[in-house]
Amino acid sequence: MRLVHLDTDLGGDIDDLCALALVLAWPDTRLIAVTTNSEDSGRRAGYARAALTLAQREDVPVAAGADAADGYYRVWPGLPDEAAFWPDPPIHRPVPPLPGRVEQALALLESSIRRGALIIAIGALTNLALLEQRQPGILQNAHLVVMGGFLRPPRAGYPRWDYTEDWNLQVDVASALTVLRSAEPLLVPLTVTVETCLRHSHLGTLRQGGPLAALIAHQALAFERTEGLAERVLPTSPALPADLINFLHDPLACAIALGWDQGVCIETVPITSSVEGGWLRQRAEPTGKPTRMVTAVDGPALDAHWLATVCRGA
Repeated sequence: MRLVHLDTDLGGDIDDLCALALVLAWPDTRLIAVTTNSEDSGRRAGYARAALTLAQREDVPVAAGADAADGYYRVWPGLPDEAAFWPDPPIHRPVPPLPGRVEQALALLESSIRRGALIIAIGALTNLALLEQRQPGILQNAHLVVMGGFLRPPRAGYPRWDYTEDWNLQVDVASALTVLRSAEPLLVPLTVTVETCLRHSHLGTLRQGGPLAALIAHQALAFERTEGLAERVLPTSPALPADLINFLHDPLACAIALGWDQGVCIETVPITSSVEGGWLRQRAEPTGKPTRMVTAVDGPALDAHWLATVCRGA
């Protein structure tokens, strides 16, 4: 039985909720804790608790970690309108926040690392950096997978994004640099995550896939109305399907962390990481730190596997 700890900024981009649903449904896997970063007085932790309750997993401890009010982040990591994204029913609004001292989140992280759990980071790396600062060396042997990193743009046909779009690492570059230098993570960069898709064609199956999957379907349409991602990327991204709603960045990272390998290529690349002009820059250089990075995936296969897994048993 694999033990998993999810460190997330759930409540913003809906791919975090998609990732949580995937981990909960993955065979032979037990989610043992959730910590949140980019917090707003415990609101993200409250959303995580609401989602876990919907999935009948109230047993999973949740702790609010690093708060945006403490000045860690490049910009304020805002949250969308609660009424649009968290329907009542099945969620009872207002969703109660779950505030707490950051030390509680760090204690959960420490416990999970010492238990040998897989740590999947699908948000800013603030909590991990704070833990390393308090206990130097603790990340060295952590089993860590990070959704983030950037060496090269996506393939032709996909959004021609650059390093500034690497939200998880760029929103708190100081913490990202600390973690990259202290840990031995597997990086799952947006170079490959943009080849995955949450699509309109998935919504019917999601609506029949149980309460959490149905919530994802609801949030997908709310996300489409507020973000308009397809309108921004489809005109210059012919490889993407016309019914794109969002990318499955975080579910891809979770799937690879849990052993999914269809079309997955992982290379060890010597990477230097530094902060230049306020941005985290990564380059492949002979003197760099050997770093495992995902360099290729089968996006449509991941999409299908994610959908089948989160709706399994409904």
